[in-house]
Amino acid sequence: MKYIQIAALAVSMAMAGSAYAHEGHKHGVSFETPKDGAALDHTFKVEMKVEGMKVHKAGDPVEGTGHFHIIVDGDCVKQGEVVAKDITHIHFGKGQKETELKLTSGPHSLTLQFADGHHISYGKDWCKTIHVTVK
Repeated sequence: MKYIQIAALAVSMAMAGSAYAHEGHKHGVSFETPKDGAALDHTFKVEMKVEGMKVHKAGDPVEGTGHFHIIVDGDCVKQGEVVAKDITHIHFGKGQKETELKLTSGPHSLTLQFADGHHISYGKDWCKTIHVTVK
């Protein structure tokens, strides 16, 4: 009898989770601006968004929080790996949600990666890549 109750609870929770997902609730990161496929001037504004976690400055990790990184012409960082800090890996450790970028002419990919207070990546579920062309 106990196993039947546990199974019923599991099915009920799965259905509730499915309904939650279908109501438009989600998690992950996205670019508010620019949009995928945008044609941009050399200098342009970037606005970053996260759903399902809160933005918090770098430092000691706080559960359910993190901060943004933009990777220019690179890929998502595997879960559990530290996001590099160099000219193509831009850190927003003060909790910034927007910035201005300046890129050379031509096609570029912009990858938005969310990571914890120690810059440890939350992986592909917290990563989004768009493609833009700089005029």
